Amino acid sequence: MGWLGRIVAIALLLGLAACGPSKFKTYSGPPVTQVVVNKGARQMLLLSGNTVLKAYRIGLGNEPIGHKQFEGDGKTPEGLYYIDRRNPDSRYHLSVGVSYPNPNDTAFALSQGKAPGGDIFIHGQGPEGRALSQRMQDWTAGCIAVRDEEVEDVYAMVRDGTPILITP
Repeated sequence: MGWLGRIVAIALLLGLAACGPSKFKTYSGPPVTQVVVNKGARQMLLLSGNTVLKAYRIGLGNEPIGHKQFEGDGKTPEGLYYIDRRNPDSRYHLSVGVSYPNPNDTAFALSQGKAPGGDIFIHGQGPEGRALSQRMQDWTAGCIAVRDEEVEDVYAMVRDGTPILITP
């Protein structure tokens, strides 16, 4: 490699170093078999069998008590759901989708003449969350929020199809 090639290689390496760390982590530990969210304790656990792999403090919807029933009620759902999608371009850093509403949620909301809502995620703080979470714990529209660096772990560790149990 000539001197011009070396200069180009060094410039490329410096350019890559300036990009900063990636938000996409890798994980090769035990599989996460269940996510458990205890709303009252503001805690989320990633479990492999009965072993706690990670524990996080969480923020919830701005109306944290009770089960989500309708679009816009500010509540976080309660019950058994599944991780069903992921958003690498989330406004809230990264996000992992929760399968709310299930058929029972939808039927109840429709029986009341309302929409059940949706787009429930485990996500990071994003710009508004960083500002709001300094003042209040529960700030989402019904999602489960963790710090940006923590959602990177969740995104890497939790696979689609993993059950998530959300308790009061």
